[in-house]
Amino acid sequence: MQKEFKLMKGNEAVAEAAIRAGCDGYFGYPITPQSEIMEYLMLEQPEKRTGMVVLQAESEVAAINMVYGGAACGKRVMTSSSSPGMSLKQEGISYMAGAELPCLLVNIVRGGPGLGTIQPSQSDYFQSVKGGGHGDYRVIVLAPASVQEMADFAVLGFDLAFKYRIPALILSDGIIGQMMEKVVLPEQRPRFTEAEIRKNTPWATVGKTADRERNIITSLNLVSSVQEAHNNKLAEKYKQIEENEVRYEAIQCDDADYVIVAYGSSARIAQKAVDLLRKEGKKVGLLRLITLYPFPKKPIADLAKKVKGFLAVEMSMGQMVEDVKLVVNGQTKVEHFGRAGGAIPTPDEVVSAVKSIM
Repeated sequence: MQKEFKLMKGNEAVAEAAIRAGCDGYFGYPITPQSEIMEYLMLEQPEKRTGMVVLQAESEVAAINMVYGGAACGKRVMTSSSSPGMSLKQEGISYMAGAELPCLLVNIVRGGPGLGTIQPSQSDYFQSVKGGGHGDYRVIVLAPASVQEMADFAVLGFDLAFKYRIPALILSDGIIGQMMEKVVLPEQRPRFTEAEIRKNTPWATVGKTADRERNIITSLNLVSSVQEAHNNKLAEKYKQIEENEVRYEAIQCDDADYVIVAYGSSARIAQKAVDLLRKEGKKVGLLRLITLYPFPKKPIADLAKKVKGFLAVEMSMGQMVEDVKLVVNGQTKVEHFGRAGGAIPTPDEVVSAVKSIM
């Protein structure tokens, strides 16, 4: 079968891919720079194609709780927002993690703190990978560096969410969300039938029948010993995710003396910087992180044994760099270069930053 190519924005690609991933429902609220996700879905009218529901909720809080309800019924549901909107969703995300409900979340990051700016940033790293709401929990975090990966990770995100009964987050930014590139879209998957939901999601609340007891979906445990046992169960699941789902790309790292660590838009910029440095004869590589949780600890630890230093490049005041330092554990130096508040670094700035640590 001939592949289908389209020229799309990142926001449009993740929306179309969600339809094709068999998504049952999208619940969201507009905020720049991610509004095209909901706008695309509204214009595309997937209810006529697949029966998928698309709804603008009255607020971000309402949207995430609609996702909670849909996920509790075993449906493939999603929401999207940008930084301040994701903050409003954190309580609901914590509830879903506690109730072990799968869903797809998309954050097209803008500069902060506060309302900040509508320009792209990567300053939501802490919120995303550390569990931005209350309690001991994690979500799987995927960091696309292209429009193609925006589409690919919509499918992957749903797959991982249901595999582990956990929210999966696509952490992108205004560059990837707004830029246009050629993309190969996934083939259409059918939505789950009610029979498939009953068979494949025995935890879902679909009512009591002759062959099935009712399920009660909740994240509330008033007995501390019960809650502790539940937290231990979640910790075991996170351990399995850390063992099985790490993703990264090593670019010219085999002979590198220095390695840049970056993700998303910063990785694209850093890859150009690596090309420029290589032309000057400097052995520099790039470790592009694809999963931010689980964090690629092993490849960083392995590189730390042989390189002279790392440079963490991110569009923030320095967040991911802390995890790099924890893994390196003093074996070699780790420095940070970043731009904040919506400012975008240039390849030449990254080149200068690398040279400064040589």
